[in-house]
Amino acid sequence: MSKRKGRRVDGILLLDKPAGMTSNRALQRAKRLFGAAKAGHTGSLDPLATGMLPVSFGAATRVSAYLLAASKTYQVTARFGMSTDTGDADGDVCERVDGPAIEESAVSDVLEGFRGTSAQIPPMYSALKYRGQPLYRLARKGIDVDRKPREITVHSISMRHYSWPEFTFVTCCSKGTYVRSLVGDIAARLDTLAHVTALRRLEIGPFTGLRMHTFETLDETAQSGSGALDELLLPIDRALPDWPSLELSDDLEDRLRHGRPVPANPEWSPGRVRLYGPSTGFFGLGEVRTDGQLVPRRIFPL
Repeated sequence: MSKRKGRRVDGILLLDKPAGMTSNRALQRAKRLFGAAKAGHTGSLDPLATGMLPVSFGAATRVSAYLLAASKTYQVTARFGMSTDTGDADGDVCERVDGPAIEESAVSDVLEGFRGTSAQIPPMYSALKYRGQPLYRLARKGIDVDRKPREITVHSISMRHYSWPEFTFVTCCSKGTYVRSLVGDIAARLDTLAHVTALRRLEIGPFTGLRMHTFETLDETAQSGSGALDELLLPIDRALPDWPSLELSDDLEDRLRHGRPVPANPEWSPGRVRLYGPSTGFFGLGEVRTDGQLVPRRIFPL
């Protein structure tokens, strides 16, 4: 029986993913650098894209699922005049159109029109499945299938730079929004074509205004040892700042660690909560039920 490889690492790394690398490849490289036994990432980025890729180590992988529904902020650069099969510069050109330059004010007005909730058709080059197969595999075979529109929300969108035929904008959008499709839809409203030439994710959910770490920084830090790398990690509970927290006694923590519910304080509101012990600090996630019980949902090892 082989021994488990890697050391125990618990925390969240805000990786600045470089262009030209898949999210999984970036994850594996980070995992090797930290020598971690367990790791996962939240919110894949296309190889062309750069920016924030949260990498969860150890116990933090148990909370990463709660980040999947978080809104994300992107800086997007696109080029008018042509479409590609993938919707970005990594794809093959499908169609070109000629025409006069479009006024910046017209593009800005169209961008503003996408604010709010709307229906978006996912691109063929996506990981969504059709009859058990990822759409991108069908697309590579030249197969196009009908895709059902999905509801998305654009919380904010604004122009940052305009120089025909390129434009750059920043948008904060909901889970499930495909920026490549958004760019194509923007162009369609202007009676033209467009594709993404550069994409950078700036923020995800609770991770706003925080420093991201490049592989160059990680490689340099690694020369000082694993302890120096660990100092770059965010604590696990940083991923759930909006969840109420409960400070519990050693006895209540012990009972929850053994999978047993405990009586809830009448002042606690029903719902999901972060759990803290007097000596261990943050140790898991629980739920205050309407029947007056606090039950464990995710408990992290000591």
